[in-house]
Amino acid sequence: MDLNISGRVALVTGGDSGIGWETARMLLSEGVTVVLSDQDQDSLDEAASRLDAPEGALHAFAADITSVESVGALYDSVVAAVGDIDILVQSAGITGAQGLFHEIDDDGWVDTITVDLLGPVRLTKAFLPSLRKGGWGRVVYMASEDAVQPYDDELPYCAAKAGILAFAKGLSRTYASEGLLVNCVSPAFIATPMTDAMMQKRAKELDTDVDSAIESFLDEERPYMELGRRGTPAEVAAVVTFLCSDLASFVNGSNYRVDSGSVATI
Repeated sequence: MDLNISGRVALVTGGDSGIGWETARMLLSEGVTVVLSDQDQDSLDEAASRLDAPEGALHAFAADITSVESVGALYDSVVAAVGDIDILVQSAGITGAQGLFHEIDDDGWVDTITVDLLGPVRLTKAFLPSLRKGGWGRVVYMASEDAVQPYDDELPYCAAKAGILAFAKGLSRTYASEGLLVNCVSPAFIATPMTDAMMQKRAKELDTDVDSAIESFLDEERPYMELGRRGTPAEVAAVVTFLCSDLASFVNGSNYRVDSGSVATI
C-alpha cells in the first residue's frame, strides 16, 4: 500500500530499539528520510547499521530530551542535515519510579515526569516551527494503556502518559487548520527493552525464569489482553506509520490503542 509520504522527513526519538526502531524501518521503506535520536550515540549508530537505508536517507543524532540545551542542539543538527522535518514520532520514554504511592519519593515523580511528559513538550517546542512550515505535518506521541487504566504500582508513569493524551489533544486543536495533525498511540506490554527489564526484575522477585514471569504477569496483571502474549514492536509501528501517512488525513486528536484488549472499557 502506498502511504504517499515518499520524500517526507521524519524525526524518530527512542529510535535505537523497540517501537522507535521499527517505526524508522517502516518509514524508510515508504521512502521517508529518517533521523534517529536517542541518548547514546554508539547505540544509535549500531541501530542505524541494522536499517536498510539508501544513501543520505538515514541520520542519527544523540540527544537528551530532558535537557532544553540538548534538544536545541538536536534541532540544529537535524536542520543542518536534512532541513525542516514533516513528521515527529516521539517514542523516547522510561518506566520510571515504581512502587505503591507511599513508597515513591519526590525525586521518583520528578524524574519520571521530566522524561515522559516534559521531554515530549520540550521536543515539540523546539521542532514546532519546522513542522508548521510546509502546510502538511504529522506528530505521533507514544502514550500507553496506563494513561486511561492506571496501575497502582506505577502512578508517575500513568500520570505522565495521561498528560501526554491531554497535551496531544490540545495541540491537535491548535494546529490542524495549518495541516499539522497530532495523534497518540497507546501500546500495552510490548516486547521492548523496557518490558524486558520489567520481566527480568519480576523473574528475580519470583525466583523463576523470564518466560514464567511473563506468563504470570499476563494472568495476574493484564487479564484483558485476550491474545495472551506480549505484542511486537512492529505491530505498534504499523499503526504509528499509518498515522504518519497521507492516508490518515482525517485523523486528528485521536488515541489508537494497540493493546490486545488490555484496557477493560470502550
